Amino acid sequence: MKLSASNIALPAYDHAHYFPQLEEMGLAGVEVAPSRVWRETWSALKSAEVSKYRKSVGNAGLTVVGLHSLFFDHPELGLFRGPEVSRLTLGYLVHLSGVCRDLGGKTIIFGSPPARRRGNLSLIEAEAKAIDFFGTLCSRISHHGTCFCLEPLAANESDFVNSAGDAIRMANAVNNQAFQVQLDAKALTAAGEVRQDIFSQAGLKLVHYHANEPGLGVLGSGAVDHEEIASLLRSVNYNGFVSLEQRMLDANEPLNAIRMSVAIMKEVYS
Repeated sequence: MKLSASNIALPAYDHAHYFPQLEEMGLAGVEVAPSRVWRETWSALKSAEVSKYRKSVGNAGLTVVGLHSLFFDHPELGLFRGPEVSRLTLGYLVHLSGVCRDLGGKTIIFGSPPARRRGNLSLIEAEAKAIDFFGTLCSRISHHGTCFCLEPLAANESDFVNSAGDAIRMANAVNNQAFQVQLDAKALTAAGEVRQDIFSQAGLKLVHYHANEPGLGVLGSGAVDHEEIASLLRSVNYNGFVSLEQRMLDANEPLNAIRMSVAIMKEVYS
């Protein structure tokens, strides 16, 4: 398994100078929260800006894994807010797929609790709408070589896709190479899904994994059994990225907390 870290652990807009030090820690990739790089992630984003960021990652010996934290600067968008908002959301996600492709990334993780609240919709209605939405999305990004994943989130974060089982069921229903499965350490723990059957069900659809803790702090709190999860990942021959999802804990010295978690990742997941 290869190791990466999200740029949410780094200062916004000005963090490329940290990339060589991430590579020296033993990381191979960077997972990108777009709003952590650009103040405008949609209509005003220029291809030259995307190319510049990709070059800064590559020059440090790293690769872009993909995107996550997609809607931070677009809270007006969402899956279940009516036809017009759905149309705009679809357009935005097609755009982000192109950005991911141009960065050299593959996976696009749809977490973003506010953008997936189902409100008054029943679970059956919400799943039907989401399956239709992601089926349409897949048809529009098939030439990009990217794939979306619905991130499992605990019930206190979201009212839609609260378990890996939910995410796997959605991926099976959409049934498209451009829509796959991502697993998340804290969500697996919250749902009681650190189990062989869950990882076996994910199977070949598993394309990404977040190593994290409740609250997105430094790994090793004891709340998550990373050793057991690593063993389960190996049991299904997962060879993708283990991506550190950790918030920035010290703006003045952001690398210190990353270094602590990377040491655990290297011991447990490498």
